[in-house]
Amino acid sequence: MDEPDILNAESGDKFDADASVGHHESGSKTSLDGHSHSSHSIPSPTPSRRNRTLSASERALAGPTFHGKIKNFCRQKGHGFVTPHSGGEDIFVHISDIDGDTVPKEGDEVIFKTVMMPPKMERPQAVHVQIIAMKPVKHDHWEDTSSPPP
Repeated sequence: MDEPDILNAESGDKFDADASVGHHESGSKTSLDGHSHSSHSIPSPTPSRRNRTLSASERALAGPTFHGKIKNFCRQKGHGFVTPHSGGEDIFVHISDIDGDTVPKEGDEVIFKTVMMPPKMERPQAVHVQIIAMKPVKHDHWEDTSSPPP
């Protein structure tokens, strides 16, 4: 069986993945449902709050709470890092895992939980991040549409 052929587990029929997708000159693909999909966009392997499983969220909430400081955070990229007070490597934080309506700034004190970051489950990711002490600088809010100065 060729790699693009997928065996339907219920019926035993083969499904040719290439036959179900139309290709356009622009590099995008149109699936059987008629929607165009870019062949250049790859979904992020980092699960955000929107796509993390309920069991992973429950495990995070049941786990210990850590204290740390925002090392950096880029609103445009949607992620940054937290330096834990207990030491060790900096921990990745995604925009969707920050509670509240304030964009974190370098030096803000935070509390957070952790989950292991897929796909390899080798490094932790900060989740349920809450700012508990802000540096005395202007903080943006998520709903602000003006972009912050570089």
